[in-house]
Amino acid sequence: MEVRYDSILDFCGDTPLVGLPRLSPSDDVRIWAKLEDRNPTGSVKDRAALYMVRAAEADGTLRPGATILEPTSGNTGIALAMVAKLRGYRLVCVMPENVSTERVQLLRMYGAEIIFSPAAGGSNQAVATAKQIAEEHPDWVMLFQYGNEANARAHYETTGPELLRDLPTITHFVAGLGTTGTLMGTGRYLREKNPDIQIIAAEPRYGELVYGLRNIDEGYVPELYDATVLSRRFSVGTRDAVLRTRQLVEVEGLFVGFSTGAVFHAALSVAHAAAKAGQKADVAFLVADGGWKYLSTGAYTGTLADAEEALEGQLWA
Repeated sequence: MEVRYDSILDFCGDTPLVGLPRLSPSDDVRIWAKLEDRNPTGSVKDRAALYMVRAAEADGTLRPGATILEPTSGNTGIALAMVAKLRGYRLVCVMPENVSTERVQLLRMYGAEIIFSPAAGGSNQAVATAKQIAEEHPDWVMLFQYGNEANARAHYETTGPELLRDLPTITHFVAGLGTTGTLMGTGRYLREKNPDIQIIAAEPRYGELVYGLRNIDEGYVPELYDATVLSRRFSVGTRDAVLRTRQLVEVEGLFVGFSTGAVFHAALSVAHAAAKAGQKADVAFLVADGGWKYLSTGAYTGTLADAEEALEGQLWA
């Protein structure tokens, strides 16, 4: 099979789905990982960024030389920075000041400008700050991933069909709750094709500060969020997220970011519940990104307590 693309933008999506034979509960209940870290900038956000830019170009919102403004915890900003660079736009990102060093370096490497928001307010404060800046610069274009229908549509038109094509027997889909674009778009598509499928959102435990992923009961609710798409929400603590992140690399060789550890914890739990009930199941979960952008946190080594301390106040996704 020929694997050739005219541009790096054409390489976005169509990511592999790999089984986890060592961590799946049984031959009848298997767990599968959708490797979104294989996108051009290393995260699932490449899909949304490309779709949002193309939609804004199509409706005339984005014109040559325009300035894009976006609140982000990192991955969407990096994806937008790559697309903006290739399309000829200036990008200004608003992000919490406690993001990992790698994210800042990547954004600047792509030529993005960064305005930091206070760490204590997390991504909610980044959104509020970006909205204020947008009012001060009405000529700038804020694509706003939290409310942009093209974000969810990217997953409705690509991620969902890819999953069903590669795993027709899928029974559960698990992803992290952030902008909710992945869950809403993929979930709607899969539910239309299979009304019995379970769509499960992994979110940080209430009261725990985890930027990138969000507990919908705390503060800002993304405009894209539609509770009817979800079968359930699954709360995950920091220690479990770290434990599963390490387990994935140690047992299955998958080097993932910490939000994926949280998502995998939820996927593993529903898989074991299906096995206990004597049901057959194919549980697919989404690997939002790899672990490369988080090495500077130091959370991949030492004890779990060390990792929890290292991640306190840090971004997971």
